[in-house]
Parts: sequence; C-alpha cells; structure tokens
Amino acid sequence: MNKLLSALGVAFIFGSSLASAQDSVPKGWHLKDLQQDSLYGISLDQAYDFLKSKRLKSSTVVVGIIDSGIDTTHEDLKPVLWVNEKEIPGNGIDDDKNGYIDDIHGWNFLGSKDGKRQVTKDSYEEARVYWKYKSRFEGKNESEIPAADKETFKMWSRAKAGIGKTSGNSQEADMMKLMAEVIHEGDSVIRGDLKKDVYNCTDLENYTPLAASAAKVKQILMSVCKGNDNNDISSKMLIEEVQKDLDKATIGEKAPKAYRNDVVGDNYSDFNDRFYGNANVLVDNESAMHGTHVAGIIGAARNNGLGMDGVADNVKLMSLRAVPDGDEHDKDIALAMRYAVDNGAKVINMSFGKGYSPEKKWVDEAVQYAADHDVLMVHAAGNDAANVDTAFNFPSAKFLDGKRPVNWITVGASGDAKAGGLTASFSNYGKKEVDVFAPGVKIYATVPGGNTYANLQGTSMASPVVAGLAALIRSYYPQLSAVQVKEVIENSVSKPAAAVANPGGGPDVPMSQLSVYGGIVNAYKAVQLADQVSKSTPAKKTKSKKKK
Repeated sequence: MNKLLSALGVAFIFGSSLASAQDSVPKGWHLKDLQQDSLYGISLDQAYDFLKSKRLKSSTVVVGIIDSGIDTTHEDLKPVLWVNEKEIPGNGIDDDKNGYIDDIHGWNFLGSKDGKRQVTKDSYEEARVYWKYKSRFEGKNESEIPAADKETFKMWSRAKAGIGKTSGNSQEADMMKLMAEVIHEGDSVIRGDLKKDVYNCTDLENYTPLAASAAKVKQILMSVCKGNDNNDISSKMLIEEVQKDLDKATIGEKAPKAYRNDVVGDNYSDFNDRFYGNANVLVDNESAMHGTHVAGIIGAARNNGLGMDGVADNVKLMSLRAVPDGDEHDKDIALAMRYAVDNGAKVINMSFGKGYSPEKKWVDEAVQYAADHDVLMVHAAGNDAANVDTAFNFPSAKFLDGKRPVNWITVGASGDAKAGGLTASFSNYGKKEVDVFAPGVKIYATVPGGNTYANLQGTSMASPVVAGLAALIRSYYPQLSAVQVKEVIENSVSKPAAAVANPGGGPDVPMSQLSVYGGIVNAYKAVQLADQVSKSTPAKKTKSKKKK
C-alpha cells in the first residue's frame, strides 16, 4: 500500500471508494483523559497538574527528529526549534568545526553539498537489495555461498522472493497501470477545467465533472480527504502515490534509479565519508509534511493560543532530514543518529521503517553510541497490521549479534472507541517486539505551508507522542537516565480492561498479546512513577563552567 494512504490507515482500492472517517474525535483527543473526557488519551493535563503541585522546575531537553524535514517557518514550531548557537547562520563557514556548514536547526543528509539539489523521491530497499546482488547470487544455492556472504545471500533471497510475489502478480500490475492511466487522464481534464496545475478537495467541492475519468479522480481524492479530515490533500500527492504503487507492482522489471547517489555524491560504501548534504531541513512543503507533523506532536509551543499543543513544554526540536519519499538509506540514518547525539539530543524520534537493512552494522553501532551517551531512541512499529515478532522491521531493537539495545522503545498505534477502537487497524504489533501503544489515529498537528494544521494517522504519529513524553520526563526529572525513563514509560501504561481488536485479524485479544507491556502510555501515571523513581536516584553531577 502506498506511503501516504498506508500511513493514514486508509485502504486504496481501484473501483471502490476509500474508507470513510470513523466516528468523530475532537482535535487534540490524544492528550485527553479517560475518566474526565471519556477519551483514551494520555492524560497530559493531569500530568502537568501533578508536576505543578510538586513545584518542579524544568530544564530544556533537545529531541532529535530523524524524518523528512521540518517547516522551520511554522508559527507553532519556530519558538521550539533547536538552534546551534555555535554556528553563524548563512556565512558558509563551519564555525563550530563539526563538519557541517551552517547547521542551524539540524542537517539534511539528502541533498547536494552546494544545496542546489535535494533527494525527495527514492526507491525501495527490497529493489535495491535485489538488483545490487543479483549478478552475484542468481542461480546459486546456499551451499555454494562462502560463509562470509551467507547472511547477505539470505537477505537477497528474501528480496528475490518478495519481488517475485509482486512482479508475478500481473493482475495487480495491470490494475495499477489502469488506475494510473485513468487518474492521469482525469487529472488532465480537471486541470483544464479548473485552470489549475495542482488542486485539492476544497477546489473540487463545487466542481461537477463531465468526463468519467475526471469524476473518478474527484471521487477518489474527495474520499481520501474525507477519510482523514484534511481537504488540503492535493492532486499531486495522489498522483505521486499512485505512481509509487505502480513502481512497486513493476519492481522486478528493471533496476531502480539511483536517486540518492545522483544527488548526494558521497562514497556510500565508506562510512567515514560522512560530511555530505546541506543545511536545508525544509526543502519543500510536501517533503516536510511528515516531519512537520511529527515535530508538532512532540513539542509544538504550548498554551500560545495557536492550533495545537505539543506534549513536551520545554523542548528544542532538532531536524535530521534522512527519510525520503521511499525507503531511507542506512548510512543516512546512522549518521543522523550520531549527529543528534553529538549535538545534545537526549531523545531521538524515528517515525520510519523498512523491511531490509543491508548496512545494519552501521545503524547498530549508532544505536549503541546513543546508548553510551544516555540517549533514548523511540521507534514507530510500522503500519502493515503485521506481527513484527516474525515480520522484518528495521531499524530494529535487536543487534546483529542478538543482543538488545537498552535505550529503545518500539511504539504501536492506539485509537479510541469513537475512532474505530483502542487498536489502530493498520498498526503493527508484537508480544515481544512492540513495547507499548500510544495514540496514533486522527492526530491533529502542524503541517507545512501557511501555518496550517491537519489530521494524520499512523504509528508515525504514535512514536512522537512517546518521544514527547520522554522529553517531558527528562525535562522535570533530569537525574533519570534514558534506561530509567524507558522503564518509567513502559511500567506506567494504562491497560484496557476489555479485549481489543487484533490488527492482524481474528478474535479480540488482551493488549498484552499485542505488546510487551500490554497498554497505552499515560503521562499522568508516568510522571507519578518518575517522581517515585527520582527519590532514589541521585542528581547527576554537572561540570562547573569556567568563568571567561
């Protein structure tokens, strides 16, 4: 399923309308309280009331957001952006000598060094793996493969099987080709009628198409907008998603284009070749949609009378642009992690994932580097309604040697009875691999362009809820380590009394069958537990600064 619609938990099927919106939930429902508001949110107001009663002062916590970029001009984000005070903006000099020139709000690992070109679209890792090793492994059995190459061979064989399933389904490919043809034809008609190259659902409300293809495009686009309470979803976004589905359906026909390599220009195989990219973390509104929404959930300025409130109230958001429209590359992710750690992040949010990790060693080493520096990693479980105890989902909470990082939380998406149930129908799950659930259905937050806001949904939205909560705890209880914060969040979940829907199908089950800790994060319970734990945790010693 394509990224836009699968991330929103919406089925996209040619010839039928998209899933319409579930029962209504109010904007910001994910922050509400079950007893007071009858909404299964995280009880954030109650958490702040508790912290206020303790008369605690907060310290600023930096959160690294590895994502698609952030709209640094958004009114609700500008006050909370991380600023590299050691760097002089726009002078073209690496003032702080960290290897990254003019990195004021973070870094873009998906651009050319001169800043003139950016990676927006990219290929899928399954295709990259298959075509990279095809000439080496095609026609061979595992017994013929040297011991040093066996794991790579297994990965390639899995990619080959996956591509075989996709490419072998000629009916699906034909369906996608037909869909693309109809949508392109209908789009051409609508653009001519409306005299607009790009239009959205607001533009279509009073438009009466005469051509059947135009009527089909209107039907599909209006259904997407309705299902997600967002009339700003554009024709361009729809067409790009359809094209991506077509690309997947024909993935085995030719090697994918080297989108990233053609722009970035590094030696990808050399991890020490790391000072590439540029300082542009916005690029364009469509690219930054996902990352901007994630940023708002974590820490949009609170109580300022604007569109929404983030979870954390004393936070600085650092943007690491490393996730394109397609599958991210392991090197970019590993370097983004290291950049965040080196520049002071204490929490890192990772709302992305893929089924293959050919350079997992680099990512594992970066995760361990974060653990060594007391940084908490928060990762979205994924949106395939799959059991990730058995399905592949990277980056993963398991190193190549089988050991597990101590600083890692994996998050599934929860909902509410008024929005389809307590488990999101699209959420991945796993009794061993998904730690907790957090609200991820119809989450209202910041989006790029004109200081706007919209509902999106996915485990991509659940993960920043947890990252924001982690930042909140670290802000008011700075003596707690990343491991302690992880344990506080996990051991303070609210456990639904009744069984919940299993996203993978079948009868309802206790949430303990879908996650390690069997519940939905609760900020009020978390800060109460953090307060208890802090009483037995000595304050961290800080180095005294020499007077100038």
